[in-house]
This record gives sequence, C-alpha cells and structure tokens, in this order.
Amino acid sequence: MSNQHFVESNMTLIDMSIEQVDIKGQYVQLAAPIHLSGQLNVSELLIQYAINKREDLAQSSLQIGVDEAGRGPLLGSVNVAAAILPSAWSGLIEDQPLKDTPLSLLTDSKQLSEKKRDILYPRVLQYAIGQVIADVPAAVIDQVNILQATMLGMRLCTEALLAAISKHLVNDVIETSHAISQIRPHQQVQILFDGNRCPDLDYAMLNEIGITKSLIDCQAWVKGDARHTSIAAASILAKVSRDKTMYALDAEHPEYSIAKHKGYPTRAHMEAIETYGVLSAHRRSFAPVRKALENVR
Repeated sequence: MSNQHFVESNMTLIDMSIEQVDIKGQYVQLAAPIHLSGQLNVSELLIQYAINKREDLAQSSLQIGVDEAGRGPLLGSVNVAAAILPSAWSGLIEDQPLKDTPLSLLTDSKQLSEKKRDILYPRVLQYAIGQVIADVPAAVIDQVNILQATMLGMRLCTEALLAAISKHLVNDVIETSHAISQIRPHQQVQILFDGNRCPDLDYAMLNEIGITKSLIDCQAWVKGDARHTSIAAASILAKVSRDKTMYALDAEHPEYSIAKHKGYPTRAHMEAIETYGVLSAHRRSFAPVRKALENVR
C-alpha cells in the first residue's frame, strides 16, 4: 500500500488510490481506482492501546468497527468505513460506553435522522483514534458485483488501518520503550464487520508486517451498527460520506433529483433515467439500469 503521507509526528494521514488488488495470489486490475482516505492518531493509539509490562493486557485490546452504505442504490459508489474509538468508548451500545461523551447520540438508535448523522460525522472524525473511508466506484461494482465490491472495500479499509497501526507501534516502541513487538502475540485485534460475513483479508501481506492471522479476531454482526459503538461510528462515516458524493452528483445533474433519492430506485429516479438516460455513475450491472440501456438500443 503506497502513497501514505504523514503530517506532524502524532498523526498519520492515509490517502490511497488502489488500482490493483491481490486476490488469493492473483493481481486483479480494477475497472476504476478505489480511493481510501483517513487518519490515525498515533499518540492516542500509544497512550490508550500500547501495552506496558505493568499493565493489564486485557484492558488493551483494540477494536475496529467496519460498516458500509449504498449497497442498494442504482447510482454511485458503495462507501465503506472503518473506525477505532477511544478504548473507554468501545463496547456494546447497550452498556452505554458513550454516555456523556460527544458521541452520545450514537446510543439513541440505529435509525438516526440525517440531521443527527450530520452532527455526529465531524465528531467521529475528531474523536476517533483511527478511521478510513473507502469509495468503491460503480465501475468496480459492475466488474465484481455489489457483494464482492463491498467485501473488497471492507478488506481494504481494515488492512489500511492495520498497516498504519503496525508501522507506528513498531516505530514508537523503539522511542518509548513500550514492551511491544508490533502487535504482541497475546493482544488480539477485534475486527467487527456489520453483516453476516467477514471479508477475506490478505493475510500474506499482513504477516509480512508482523500481524499474523492468529492475532486477528474477525466477527460478523448482523445489525452490528445497533450493537457495537465502533461499528456505529463507522456507519456514520460511511453514510454521510456517501451522501456527500450524492449531493455533488446532484449539483452536476440536477434534472435527476439525486439529492432526494440518493440513487435508490424510486419512481422519480426511474422516470429521470427514462427521460434523460443513464449516467456514467449508474451501475450498469443492476437490472433496472441494464434494462434502460437495452431499451435505448
């Protein structure tokens, strides 16, 4: 993973365009780049999660929540996000670890209004120890199908955070004398995915940077954004970032009323496709769009 840029000593900015992916030992050229953006607060990571010999290891487990937005629409990218919250804020929503924190709105319910999501979005960006958002474009969805595109986005977000974590824990261990060798063998990283399956991570790559498969505990949680704070935080990032791309498309193509339907197959959207045609951002592999193209022919 190249193109990582660093700002200040305590913050890693993650900015990547992925054009090829290694899938089970074979490189696949993507139909369009997948863009990843985010950051890792290294200082907070070390303060909250670095293990010292005198500390209780059980209190230092690290949790990454991963969620997506936009699997159902006919238009635009599917957005995936991964988030690491402060250790005291990570856990089951029902246990109220976010009570009296800037993210307390996340404990209300899964069905947050757009107004509440817009309030939470900058707060998650500000207070998350690490976060990555992947924009998986329509061309990739058409290339590999929506399920595989979503799994790929989840995988890339997770691997980007793990790579940054490993790199900076190693670097800071030397300087701060924390008793860590990359991620210590008895310190598992929990990766919680919203949904009923986990993506296939590139364990060969992770092993090269010192994160063996035994260190990673992948869990799939149906409706996980209503159960785990880290998944809920990732859900906010994914949903709001996708909405932003929809508003940008709406500005370019106001006749489609994209700001209202956000790409979903509403009657107004279908009528706009019939009247104005299919945009480059439409998912051509989805049946309604495919049929519209066939009618044109």
